Amino acid sequence: MTVGMDSHHANGSAHATHTNGYSNGHQELNGYAASKSPLKSDGFSTLAIHVGSEPDPVTGAVIPPISLSTTFAQSSVGVHKGYEYSRSGNPNRDALEKLLASLEAGGGSALTFGSGSAATGAVLAMIGRGGHVLSVNDVYGGTWRYLKRVAGELQGVETTFVDLEEAAEEEIYSAIRDDTKLIWIETPTNPTLRVVDIPAIVSIARRHPSKPLVLVDNTFLSPFYSSPLILGADIVLHSLTKYINGHSDVVMGAVIVPPHHTQLIERLRFLQNAMGAVPSAYDSWLAQRGAKTLGVRMRAHGENALALAKVLQQRPEVEEVIYPGLATHKRNAVAWRGVSAHAKKWISRTTDTSADTFDFPYGGMISVRIRGGYPAAGRFLEQLRLFTLAESLGGVESLAEHPAGMTHSGLPEEQRQKLGISGGLVRLSVGIEDGDDLITDVVKALERKWASVSSSGLKYAVKWRSLGNASLSVAVRVQVT
Repeated sequence: MTVGMDSHHANGSAHATHTNGYSNGHQELNGYAASKSPLKSDGFSTLAIHVGSEPDPVTGAVIPPISLSTTFAQSSVGVHKGYEYSRSGNPNRDALEKLLASLEAGGGSALTFGSGSAATGAVLAMIGRGGHVLSVNDVYGGTWRYLKRVAGELQGVETTFVDLEEAAEEEIYSAIRDDTKLIWIETPTNPTLRVVDIPAIVSIARRHPSKPLVLVDNTFLSPFYSSPLILGADIVLHSLTKYINGHSDVVMGAVIVPPHHTQLIERLRFLQNAMGAVPSAYDSWLAQRGAKTLGVRMRAHGENALALAKVLQQRPEVEEVIYPGLATHKRNAVAWRGVSAHAKKWISRTTDTSADTFDFPYGGMISVRIRGGYPAAGRFLEQLRLFTLAESLGGVESLAEHPAGMTHSGLPEEQRQKLGISGGLVRLSVGIEDGDDLITDVVKALERKWASVSSSGLKYAVKWRSLGNASLSVAVRVQVT
């Protein structure tokens, strides 16, 4: 994968010579002594706190300062301290990218973008015109939109959507074409939490003559619960907006690749600079601050989600609980095999992992099917106190949303129904509040919902129907007498 450009200025600046993996292209970032730098053998949270956060050599500041300058002085023409123009490189962005490359096990280099969609755009722009992408069918709505409406209409890229959870090996292999450039995986998927066996897909891709790259969107599990590069993936993509930042105050995306993909990272780095969809220094600083507590937060997210999922299983108002960490989930064993080494080490301290299936924390996302369809689901969402009805996920606060009416409303109704995104489906992003309070909140909302919707005093009924792309864009309330 090459681009016609001067090799020294691969992204239009000498900053492109940075590897921005563990060394980040600087021999001593901020002048910090190498003897005190974090080691690759350090634990997850140790890396999260220390990588890219070396004390400032001038002031001794423990927290890196925010570098807001857009341009940097040169001692003579072309001679500088590693930075020229902030679109091409910024100390805060570099520090964050260095941190991400260390947290994503197997990572060599990371690149950050102004949003997860911008990161998606850069990856698909790398394909060029034409070509083919094989994607999991239950893909994030924004990714589906980009594949179909942008890459498809503007680049001529064709996409085939396949159920990578259930499809047989032969079906997946047959779906790969001679011009397939990329296999796009989400696991667990959004919002039905399908679990894809990453090593199995990688094996199929490697056997096929076209040898497409394998990308894994690791947003839902974060680098704490999953290490796709260790499992064989070529690219990991994140919406940093979600768990990695974790505080619902930054919009950002990232891609991470292993060290051996040197041409791939240079191509992506060129696109990052040329397209200009880069995050600000302040947002980079915020995301780095958020990532410091990723390990602690993901433990709390997982413990709360597992406890809530167990309670929801017992509720008569709930038709189905979808949480792969439950022993009753059909892909529980596959989910456990894909858990990262550091998360397994933590989980094994308190969980007997010797059985074929068992309950274990598996991120903070739960999807539930509420009995009674959309009217019941809508009433339930209105009754919640601690769970805020809002899009997005992965923040410290708990959020709830209705995929068919919110995040996935842009999908054609036929596609939603095929994927199981029905009127009764609710997605919960379980935060890190006290777990008992979250359980109480959900149980009381279910009880109030059930009493209201099942009463005989409905003033009028709501008919669940499609309104095209405007489906459910206007809130419909169930009124009771």
